[in-house]
Amino acid sequence: MRKLKLQVQMSLDGFVAGPNGELDWMWINTGEPDDSSFLKVIELADSCDTILMGRKMTREFVDYWENVVDNKPDSKEYPLAKLMVNLHKIVFSRTETDIKGRNLKVENGDLATVVQELKKQPGKDIMVYGGAEFVSSLVSQNLVDEYYIFQAPVAIGKGLSIFKDKTVLKLESSTAYKSGKLLIKYLPA
Repeated sequence: MRKLKLQVQMSLDGFVAGPNGELDWMWINTGEPDDSSFLKVIELADSCDTILMGRKMTREFVDYWENVVDNKPDSKEYPLAKLMVNLHKIVFSRTETDIKGRNLKVENGDLATVVQELKKQPGKDIMVYGGAEFVSSLVSQNLVDEYYIFQAPVAIGKGLSIFKDKTVLKLESSTAYKSGKLLIKYLPA
């Protein structure tokens, strides 16, 4: 059975975005430049063949990665961008039935039912990146099988959290990067 993997960037104080969705804090590095965390992001994406996301983050996500593929072949992000564009993407929405993007389809069905059916299908694992409200729904319904949290060495004071209820997780592994970030892998307890 396929696993649903969550990969998020999180502040030291547990937020995935600022109160208005700000993400500028994600690029603060307190250590040395370190490409190994970026290579881990590519490795995780390559272990999957489907991306799930909420409607609110879709336009920015799709436009960003398609622009890198179409216009920036020399970018350091190009290998990841190719994956992001070529992977099958399922956008969950209660309001939209058609959103433009390569390899993208909109799903209006019940979240838990659709995710459980996707897990039963053959193929690689499934990745979810966000947004915060969508991920929070997956977490609260116990649909996430593996949590990959890239913790940034910065506290932002207030913001959006993916955890709305008590959630007990079991530490599987942790990796420290020269940039000051930690990759913490958790499993449901």
